[in-house]
Amino acid sequence: MADVGGIAAGQLKSLIERIERLEEEKKGLADDIRDVYAEAKGNGFDPKVMRQVIRLRKMERGDRQELEALLDLYMSAIEG
Repeated sequence: MADVGGIAAGQLKSLIERIERLEEEKKGLADDIRDVYAEAKGNGFDPKVMRQVIRLRKMERGDRQELEALLDLYMSAIEG
């Protein structure tokens, strides 16, 4: 492993190449996700709402319940 200016060049190159491969995989996954949303839209589903559902499902149950309660409270206040 060549040491250039205090940097292990081989290790750095390996890390950079791994990141590049992962970035390429990430792009492929993003394309696949976009295709699924397009399919859903073609079947009459609203991708915007689906994204919101996915975001909510990622949340802890208590956090989601708190958010829903606050949304209800805020909506009641402005519709009041």
